[in-house]
Amino acid sequence: MSKQITKGNEAIVKGAILAGCRAFYGYPITPASEITEAAALYMPQVGGVFLQAESEVAAVNMLYGGASTGVRAMSASSGPGISLMQEGISYIAGAELPCVIADIMRGGPGLGNIAPEQGDYHQVVKGGGHGCYRTLVLAPNSVQEMADLTIQAFDLADRYRNPVFVLADGYIGQMMEPVEFPPPQPPPARPAWAVAGSAGSRRNLVTSIYLEPDKLEAHVLKLEAKYKRAEREAVQYEDWRTSDAETILVGYGIVSRVLKQVVEQGRAQGLKLGLLRPITLYPFPVERIRRLTRTAARFLVVELSTGQLVEDVRLALEGRAPVGFYGRVGGNVPTAEEVLEKIYATVGRQEPAYV
Repeated sequence: MSKQITKGNEAIVKGAILAGCRAFYGYPITPASEITEAAALYMPQVGGVFLQAESEVAAVNMLYGGASTGVRAMSASSGPGISLMQEGISYIAGAELPCVIADIMRGGPGLGNIAPEQGDYHQVVKGGGHGCYRTLVLAPNSVQEMADLTIQAFDLADRYRNPVFVLADGYIGQMMEPVEFPPPQPPPARPAWAVAGSAGSRRNLVTSIYLEPDKLEAHVLKLEAKYKRAEREAVQYEDWRTSDAETILVGYGIVSRVLKQVVEQGRAQGLKLGLLRPITLYPFPVERIRRLTRTAARFLVVELSTGQLVEDVRLALEGRAPVGFYGRVGGNVPTAEEVLEKIYATVGRQEPAYV
């Protein structure tokens, strides 16, 4: 197919429809509003359902209902809206319902501002709702990946019967780039567990309540086994010039694009730099990061927060190498020159001492 100049938020909806999604429930919020707008335009054209809910709380519970019928369904929001959805996301995970949720991150906490940030990492990657559950999380760094990873998110949701997030900062959501969309997939057949309002599905029960402690424990352990399986099977990352790198930069989303510039500029100045970009924030590329310590002496995590991704990098490395951090917030994105200055301030010392 020929390429289309597409905004990141719109690419999510087009990717979802091409993946066979036929239901969208949402409530507009900047910088994610174009997702709801595009869903309102395109979903009816393919015979799908679009509903603008009265709130994010209503939207996530509509998503629960839509997903329980076996239809590929999704929602989208930004930080404050995702906060309101967290209880419903816990219910969806507990009921093992596949669905996709896009979070286009803005500045916070509170109302913050509408400028891009990456401060939702903790609430999305760690599971901001109650109980022992996880969501799979994909982090695009281009408009092409907004489409591709959304398509993949639906496949992962069905494979693991679990909600999957597409987590993008507002820069990726708002930018426009050429996108090559794949051929459409037909909506998948209704799964055997779904509630279809028919005699055949009458005995199906979609629930997350288990009143007997032993039954709940068995259910939670079943969920945990599913997450461990995803940690073995579903990890994705991008390596960029890491084979001989002494300093590994780690970042995702718009930051990873800046860090590629840092790697190229630094190498032109004699610095052996490389980039590791996690594409799945959960499951996290733990083993790949550990293997990089065979050549790398240090790591520097750069993100649009005061330090959230950096915690997972430190946990993965378990003290194998020092991990530094550089962050900007409020909608500010570090320049390649800023990051290089941070690197130069430390690599010349006998022992790296990052702030």
